Amino acid sequence: MIEVSDLTKRYGGRFAVEGLSFQVRPGVVTGFLGPNGAGKSTTMRMILGLDHPTRGTATIGGRPYRSLSRPLHRVGSLLEAKAVHGGRSARSHLLGLARSNAIARSRVDEVLEHTGLSDVGGRKPKKFSLGMSQRLGIAAALLGDPEVLIFDEPVNGLDPEGVRWIRNLMKRFAAEGRTVLVSSHLMSEMADTADRLIVIGRGKLIADMTTQELLEQGSNNHIRVKGRQLSRVATVLENAGAKVTMGDGDLRVAGTTPERIAELAAAHALTLHELTPVHASLESVFMELTADSVEYQAQGGNR
Repeated sequence: MIEVSDLTKRYGGRFAVEGLSFQVRPGVVTGFLGPNGAGKSTTMRMILGLDHPTRGTATIGGRPYRSLSRPLHRVGSLLEAKAVHGGRSARSHLLGLARSNAIARSRVDEVLEHTGLSDVGGRKPKKFSLGMSQRLGIAAALLGDPEVLIFDEPVNGLDPEGVRWIRNLMKRFAAEGRTVLVSSHLMSEMADTADRLIVIGRGKLIADMTTQELLEQGSNNHIRVKGRQLSRVATVLENAGAKVTMGDGDLRVAGTTPERIAELAAAHALTLHELTPVHASLESVFMELTADSVEYQAQGGNR
């Protein structure tokens, strides 16, 4: 488990992260979301001991990363895909990591094959595309068969097959009881991948809940109702306290449940043909939550 407690990082008079506390539990994929400049990468760097916090702690399995012996056996991470020695081959890069953490040489070939890089293991990463560099970074993260995975934007540069592959990889790791923390700006991908979401803005915690719980907070959530005599249905629902908007051949109803709508319709002998809960997209809920935390906003767009 990853545990962050009162984590704070200050640069001069500016807080990159301020008083951040959360847990990343094993057995689920936890998405780490926030606008540009929210402090996600800084937080991940502090978890991995690359930056020192001004205040607070970040531990993995109850210990700071820097105190872990043979850390690749405990934690696999990908923060920057291009952060490799450009003059070494991909295989040599992985061999160096393996030797420094007492990992068998055979494991290098295993992760190269697993990430689809076997045919290019002898090539230098400086010639790799972004997608291939991402795969090499993931190979390095998997090298020690770790208990914890930390990925920062792992799908950047990947083709659709690669995106599906990394999604399934993270879900499989979580299903095995491992801890997975992943950041991404692709909301649709996070909706498909993450079981739980941690949302931050301007370095502070905004939300920490399951993906379903977060989606249920959307202001555009409603129930689509179709049937006969919709004007009468609308009157009955409004009299019961629901908020009703008349659409083109249907009603958009908020403030109640499908079960209650069905009960009210039956009590008034009204026939319904459809009761469909409609949830807002993760993107729209995210935009609502972080509207006051956007640091870099283009002019001429939504404000």
